[in-house]
Amino acid sequence: MSTKIKKILIANRGEIAVRVMRACRDMGITSVAVFSECDKTAYHVRMADEAYHIGPSPSTESYLVHDKIIDIAKRSGADAIHPGYGFLAENAEFSQRCIDEGIIFIGPTPETIRLLGDKLKARETALKAGLQVTPGAELGPKDNINAALEKADLVGFPVLVKAAAGGGGKGMRIVQSPELLQEALETASREAASAFGDGRVYLERYLARPRHIEFQILCDQHGNCIHLGERECSIQRRHQKVIEESPSPIMTPELREEMGAAAVNVAKKSGYVGAGTVEFLVDEDRTFYFLEVNTRLQVEHPVTEMVTGLDLVKEQILIARGSKLLLSQSDIHLTGHAIECRIYAEDPQAGFMPSTGTLKNYRLPAGPGVRVDSGVVIFSEIPVYYDPIIAKLIVWGQDRAEAISRAQRALEEYRVSGLKTTIGFHRVVLNNKKFIAGDLSTKFLEEEYPDHIYRILDDKLRQNAAIAVALDTFTRERKIAMDYQRYSDRPASSWASFHKRLNLRTFTGSR
Repeated sequence: MSTKIKKILIANRGEIAVRVMRACRDMGITSVAVFSECDKTAYHVRMADEAYHIGPSPSTESYLVHDKIIDIAKRSGADAIHPGYGFLAENAEFSQRCIDEGIIFIGPTPETIRLLGDKLKARETALKAGLQVTPGAELGPKDNINAALEKADLVGFPVLVKAAAGGGGKGMRIVQSPELLQEALETASREAASAFGDGRVYLERYLARPRHIEFQILCDQHGNCIHLGERECSIQRRHQKVIEESPSPIMTPELREEMGAAAVNVAKKSGYVGAGTVEFLVDEDRTFYFLEVNTRLQVEHPVTEMVTGLDLVKEQILIARGSKLLLSQSDIHLTGHAIECRIYAEDPQAGFMPSTGTLKNYRLPAGPGVRVDSGVVIFSEIPVYYDPIIAKLIVWGQDRAEAISRAQRALEEYRVSGLKTTIGFHRVVLNNKKFIAGDLSTKFLEEEYPDHIYRILDDKLRQNAAIAVALDTFTRERKIAMDYQRYSDRPASSWASFHKRLNLRTFTGSR
């Protein structure tokens, strides 16, 4: 039986909050934003139908506080909560709290989140579903270093120490030889305990040059489950994805069918409901190994949307209200090629250090096949408290060559000033001959740029182009600043004030 959802609270910020709000607007659903102190003028707050202050800037005092989110959901009359990704998206306790309070959690059940969020239990589930996992070994609480060394020898060096809970590269260490194991176990356990409140680690065989390929799944409450093809996510730094694409350059119809069936099997075995991602490592002979399941919407979901024509956030909402999937596996076809570049406020020439500040100029690329999911506008502040993602550039082409060419063109159209970004880094990678050839692995950046230098060649032509861009940026910045000053000195427009009140009602404690 389908449940009506009229109002959704988005328990997140930035570009993903804006993305969910757009889906809500398309579906005629009222959106509710929450914002911390430093986000009071953020773009997602302006986009929402209603917005509530949730606390101080640190996420531990605002976006991560269960009681505050639930309280605002109740006060606003929200039927459901969409967690986006990060923050509370994979928190089983929060999912259970929503259920206990009679609020729909747009995501899997608490039991599924617990099962798949624990990597050891997820491996067991994958084995029961008939999937192959990389050789590994669990470390018990009573295992000393000698026992750990024995297990590591059986797994085979080099070995990977991994956190049993959480992800994102935290609590993970590569160990090349036995004498380095003890230190790696201790540091990985401390990091895991700090990040996830769970210091358990386990051992897994380290694959030297694998590809990271993941499959998008959709499962409804009626037992129907399909996959939407794969995403190639091998371009990573410190185990964090930075460029994603679909389809994978190495994929064949036969391999896609086999890997897709494996993804659906593990989803069904875990009782999965909602949108999720089953991740695999694929070695050089195309043997694939189960890695993990992410029980949420992925940052890179737009590339799947571009090649399938589906709105994954809309699908999440439909599933959460009890609707059956309208598509079967035979209805899913991948058309063309899509690439996503994550644009961060970071300095690639300084080890990707975050670059906080104010966006003084912000002109986005456009044109055929270009999509930008952005959480900021001009004069937005990039605070120190959160992940410094500015936007995601997603492009589509009829084939991979056209998608790469279009991404290169779109990156050149960007005009951003006021802080450092990773735009230049992406231009370098997309111009790399191995990338263009599809010769990828999770070691790509490490092997191609061992000195971490990401610069486009400084020939005369590029120097002239840089001067032209600098002059254009300076001229535009000055004009924008002068226009902004003139506008801010004017009395507020009654028409604008009326629509601001109509479209954005900010609550600070009373209605």
